[in-house]
Amino acid sequence: MLSPEKVNLGQQVSQIRTRLGSTMLSVTTLKHKKSTTELLGKYDLSKYKLTPEGHSFDEGLDRLIPKDIPEFIDRGEGYLEKMARALFHFKQCALIGPSGTGKTHIVYLLAEVMNIPLWEVNCGLQTSAYDLFGRFIGLGRENWVDGQIVAWAKSGGILYLDEANMMRQDVAARLNPLLDTRGHLVLTEKDNEIIDRDKLSYCIISMNPASAEFAGAKPLNAAFRRRMSVWIDFDYLSVAPNISKDEIELVQRRSKVDNDIVVNIVKAAAELRRQYKNGDLPYGPSLGDLLNWATLIADNTPPLEAAQETVVAMTSDLPEIQESVMRVLKMMF
Repeated sequence: MLSPEKVNLGQQVSQIRTRLGSTMLSVTTLKHKKSTTELLGKYDLSKYKLTPEGHSFDEGLDRLIPKDIPEFIDRGEGYLEKMARALFHFKQCALIGPSGTGKTHIVYLLAEVMNIPLWEVNCGLQTSAYDLFGRFIGLGRENWVDGQIVAWAKSGGILYLDEANMMRQDVAARLNPLLDTRGHLVLTEKDNEIIDRDKLSYCIISMNPASAEFAGAKPLNAAFRRRMSVWIDFDYLSVAPNISKDEIELVQRRSKVDNDIVVNIVKAAAELRRQYKNGDLPYGPSLGDLLNWATLIADNTPPLEAAQETVVAMTSDLPEIQESVMRVLKMMF
């Protein structure tokens, strides 16, 4: 049996450990808040903060908050501010533009700046209602597992519906009451349980134009479309004759390829994008395609050979279209 002195000493040690633990937690929290405040200030988004001061999401959701997202190149469009403003006032918005124009990148960046969980859903035709809303597992009806959308509605954060115009219509119809003034979802799979949308839940959808090169894409359902309060158009950094110095600098910095070669890479891509937007090509090269091309060049692959393996093959499988792309590239190299 411990003496009173030892008991008191033990209590003191316990209290000190508790205080230290509390202090360490406070330091960590303050550091995290300072980082968030700095990001809000850096991007001038303090006016549109999406969570109240001192709010914290449920334990375990930290892993859904993006970290260390690269800066987004903005040429004055103010994409980040437009998105934050739309979510602040309306709780949802839509992003539309060709693949590779930075839609997903900027959603991740916004979630990091706002220090808010990001629930990402790819809306391919294979994504079932079970994946999104939930299901019973096992033989009975005792064990229910929430789907991604139900978990978001309960917990809050940003729901990111990527490729929204590839969404199955039965899924889109069930989202409608969640995204309008009703703000709830009826779980028909679970005895019509009603799930209310958390007040700090926001929704962003992104989509490519509904055209032939994006198989499965189709015009968005009118009822679902009406629920998106703000629409933000994205475009490539460079489209001939306008060449972006930012895109040149980014490709050069990431690939370490000689600047003259990078200039020609971006000029060639800008021309291919112009032809794509005019309907002459089925695809315009993204920034990622250019980085792939430049990476092979940095590995001592001749520019045209590297292009054949990346941007040319990416544009189309048809030989005649690949020849058209190569003609453009040969003018630059």
